[in-house]
Amino acid sequence: MGLFRTSGRRSARAFVAAAWTVVAAAGSAGAQTSVKFTLDGKIDGPVAPFVLAVDKGCFKAQGVDVTIDSAIAPADAIGRVASGSYDMGFADINALIKFRDQNPDAPVKAVFMVYNKPPFAVIGRKSRGVVEPKDLEGRKLGAPVVDAAFAQWPIFVNATGIDPAKVTVVSVGIPVREPMLASGEVDAITGASFSSAVDLKERGVPPDDINVLLMGDYGVALYGNAVLVNTKFAAEKPEAVKSLLRGLVSGLNETVRSPLVAIESVIRRNDSAGREVELERLRMALRDNILTPEVKANGFGAIDAARFENAIAQLGLAYTFKAKPKPADLFDSSFLPDAAERMVD
Repeated sequence: MGLFRTSGRRSARAFVAAAWTVVAAAGSAGAQTSVKFTLDGKIDGPVAPFVLAVDKGCFKAQGVDVTIDSAIAPADAIGRVASGSYDMGFADINALIKFRDQNPDAPVKAVFMVYNKPPFAVIGRKSRGVVEPKDLEGRKLGAPVVDAAFAQWPIFVNATGIDPAKVTVVSVGIPVREPMLASGEVDAITGASFSSAVDLKERGVPPDDINVLLMGDYGVALYGNAVLVNTKFAAEKPEAVKSLLRGLVSGLNETVRSPLVAIESVIRRNDSAGREVELERLRMALRDNILTPEVKANGFGAIDAARFENAIAQLGLAYTFKAKPKPADLFDSSFLPDAAERMVD
């Protein structure tokens, strides 16, 4: 990874990184700014860049002492940051858009896009005839009501031309979603690509029978998980926000270079996590969600304004806005490191 860049671009990136290292080294000798950071779930493979950045000293090198906590449910992260009980966090930007629509004065915005492409997917079995989206017609789709991927089903249907009346949607609980597909009670399920696909393999479904239809590959323009900040905290400590994001870029690049090392930071914090399973989840997240062509060309963290406008419009197919939001109300790019600093090594 990283061979797509020119040597001159690498040199510029290295020069900027070295310059920041000198500045950060001077700052790290003094007081560190504490930042409370919340994830939107357990500590697993896809969030390895965050915990690796702690273990490798990427944050402290920038002058911030970051404490990272897990969460019970995805919605917890947004609520924690909005309430101010946490300074920053990691959550689905689509959930943030809906939250801000319901709570327009909530002091929370996104400042760094991590999943350039979301993991929302339909996962089918080829042996049950699910190869392309239209193959879902005439078949059973297992979908938990609270599933973030199923929330985007109207967008996926619109983008692919599926006739939803020809799909039998079976409401299932999250714990039985993969077991029902493994046993053949349904033909496909909705879920996060790097979670459901790996879980199915663990349940004995042959890898070549698992077909992951990433919604982002079929006309769904949505972004995925982003770094959020409490806007009051950002106003009071803007340098801390910028420093954390610089440290995260370092953590992302370290993870790209050494996924095996990054997974050790996960295993250290999650006794129930399997090393090989979480490594596979991480590699899927890197390949499908983080290191997209857009990121390889433009660097980590930023969004494309036209695409984001389109994403908000698409979200309106699955959610009725009280007031259609403006992109600037949701994403603040002013804290991003310079483009040269954000490039993939």
